[in-house]
Amino acid sequence: MVSFIVTPLALAGSLLPAPLCTPVLELAHLALATLARGLDWLAATPIAVWSVPMPPPALFLLACPGTAWMLAPRGWPHRWAGAAPWLPLFTLLPTHPEQGDLRVTAFDVGQGMALLVETANHRLLYDTGPQYAPGQDAGSRVLLPYFRARGIKTLDGLVVSHSDLDHVGGAQTLMRSLQVGWVASSLGLGHPVVRAAKRHTRCSAGQAWDWDGVHFEMLQPAPASYADMGMKSNARSCTLRISARGHAILLAADIEADQEAQLVLADAGKLRADVLLAPHHGSGTSSTPAFLAAVAPSIGVFQVGYRNRYRHPKREVFERYGALGIARLRTDESGAIEFAFGSTIGVSEYRRTHMRYWYDR
Repeated sequence: MVSFIVTPLALAGSLLPAPLCTPVLELAHLALATLARGLDWLAATPIAVWSVPMPPPALFLLACPGTAWMLAPRGWPHRWAGAAPWLPLFTLLPTHPEQGDLRVTAFDVGQGMALLVETANHRLLYDTGPQYAPGQDAGSRVLLPYFRARGIKTLDGLVVSHSDLDHVGGAQTLMRSLQVGWVASSLGLGHPVVRAAKRHTRCSAGQAWDWDGVHFEMLQPAPASYADMGMKSNARSCTLRISARGHAILLAADIEADQEAQLVLADAGKLRADVLLAPHHGSGTSSTPAFLAAVAPSIGVFQVGYRNRYRHPKREVFERYGALGIARLRTDESGAIEFAFGSTIGVSEYRRTHMRYWYDR
């Protein structure tokens, strides 16, 4: 189209005098516009981009001699056979936990929250990280690259806890790039994320479902809270408890002391969890002694940005976790943190498993 139609017409139009050049240049433009429309249509098809998970080092090394064989000089025998070591690369599928197991990845997104929850056949993203600048957010810089490396193209569910930009910042980017089954949030019904969702439901205490032997239960907010127009968005954070194999993790977003007290009064037994995502990034308004006593976690996770301007986690709060014997993990120090819930709870910190010489051991 470009070589034999657009270029000759453009050259002819540039040489012809007016008004003869006008129809020739318009025809060149029409040809190029038709090409662009066709490419747009092709780019929107499901097969426009094909991707597989990032291969493990062994498979990558296996493919290297095959590549050299295919690139050998003309006359080299059976160069096509070099494609054989590549075949395993095309059969890779995203990994999943075993039936009944649970895997949770707390991403290092800076000052914000984003956690991927995986069961044997389902995936849920809890919050989407912050927006860093117009057009730049955790969705495009952190989450999508991770999902592409894992070969993840769909999310069964997306929970956006509340409207603060460090929790909702990457949502629209992800919804444009991935297939998202449903969205649960405490956002206003006119919020762009709600309007973009194929299926939206409001977070409400009492909601519960099971995926592959893993139980999910929404503890907060109360349904009546949506009628209170003066309530802060933090106070209406979607609080989710996930349990598997006798263990549990509590995702409390940005709830504050009042909401913690309400949860303790409503049913302190429901709060028990082995892993607690520190409410409000460990701010001074959350993680009250009564709440921590009710949850009784063995691990506390602080999703915070390095040298963030809020100085989260607050020293007194961080020390409160330590005084209670709670192991403390921070994404600004550990990088992404992965929890594997099985018969025991396995913990993996990215900066320990991918150690570099400039990291402080």
